[in-house]
Amino acid sequence: MTTEELEQLLAQQPIALLHRLARGRVQRHFRAGKRRLIEVLLRHSAENRAGFESDLMILIGEKPARPAPAPAPLHAPTARKPKPSGAPRRPGQRPAEPESQELGIPLSTWLEGLGVPSSSQPFIPDAWQEAAIAKLRESDVVVSVPTGSGKTYVAVEAARRAIAENRTVIYTSPLKALSNTKYTEFSKIFGADQVGILTGDRRENGQAPLLIMTTEILRNLFYDAGGGEIDVRLDTLGLVILDESQYIADPERGVVWEETIIFCPSQAKLLLLSASIGNPHDIADWLTSIRQTPCHLIKHSTRTVPLRAGYLHPNGKLSPLFRTAGIPHGHPSHLHPEAKRLFEQYEDETQPSGRRR
Repeated sequence: MTTEELEQLLAQQPIALLHRLARGRVQRHFRAGKRRLIEVLLRHSAENRAGFESDLMILIGEKPARPAPAPAPLHAPTARKPKPSGAPRRPGQRPAEPESQELGIPLSTWLEGLGVPSSSQPFIPDAWQEAAIAKLRESDVVVSVPTGSGKTYVAVEAARRAIAENRTVIYTSPLKALSNTKYTEFSKIFGADQVGILTGDRRENGQAPLLIMTTEILRNLFYDAGGGEIDVRLDTLGLVILDESQYIADPERGVVWEETIIFCPSQAKLLLLSASIGNPHDIADWLTSIRQTPCHLIKHSTRTVPLRAGYLHPNGKLSPLFRTAGIPHGHPSHLHPEAKRLFEQYEDETQPSGRRR
């Protein structure tokens, strides 16, 4: 079929079918509206038009037809007939899951507990946090824990201890915006006179005991020190914290993290923080092989802050995505009724005017 005919056929399909067609073809397809998704699919179809059209026709064939409801007999009871268990299905078609009749949790319950904990609750560090701080006394440390588990606590306490011993601390992040955020945060914790920042367009309090900078800036400082130019107190450097250290795997910027680790003075301890390093054991082994001190891995897999999934419609309405506060796995029938309604509303709104029901 021509591109025009293919475009018309795609426009006639519900957006849920287009998302199924986009799986494995289009990255982040779930973020695209219907018109944008059709444009991307058409561009992708040019690589293998025959295979694309074949997949499309299979999906169209799997769409259940909507039969007109038969009129009920005048005197017959209204009991539902059980569906035959051995009804044939198309090859590759998933069996229909029974629709749950349970109501989903209300939005207020889904939002419960979000926010900053009360200051009246005493903070008790986790065992892995205490272990990471203790290990930094004798070795480098790689911390690999889920997001929200408390990596910053380890960085703050390790920095506090190093400053108390009159050692310089350098904290790096991959982005200037994140460096600015940490500068504000650490200034409140340690005091503005104790914290400085060095980025490509900002330089404040460069002789402070705790310096915030991007990883590229620190790598350049190590380069300069190797040539005899010392811009900060590297002779008293006691701790280097590399936040978001999964960037070491970045094809373009990963070399910056590698060189920073390689050129880091031997008297300074290294603390690598990340929630998404895929091979933390290999990173720890590599650090042990290239530095004088061994490297200890702190790995923690339990998510302290549970994930919740919601759906925000473009009109501003928010709904839990599932019937429960937690995230079920592999059960489409567990979708929240309000989320399903908003999905259908969005689909109707993005249908061409002639196809809206």
